[in-house]
Amino acid sequence: MNDIVRTPPHIGAAIRRRRKLKGLTQAQLGEKTKLRQATISQLEAGEGGTQIRTLTDVLAVLHLALVIQDRSTSPYEIEDLF
Repeated sequence: MNDIVRTPPHIGAAIRRRRKLKGLTQAQLGEKTKLRQATISQLEAGEGGTQIRTLTDVLAVLHLALVIQDRSTSPYEIEDLF
């Protein structure tokens, strides 16, 4: 899975898709990360205020990596495609 994400809601949607692909509920992901289900829900909803540590813990359990790279020089913004 390779998703380009640029906003908190995009990050949340990518995490939700991977969680569901792995057959996990929010509560089960919360147990694996030692986070509350409500925290997982907020992260997936793209709500602000998520700590970097929370994000990296969730990414690790889902076997995802955060890659930082230059934005593409496409004439279209990714946000315009959705």
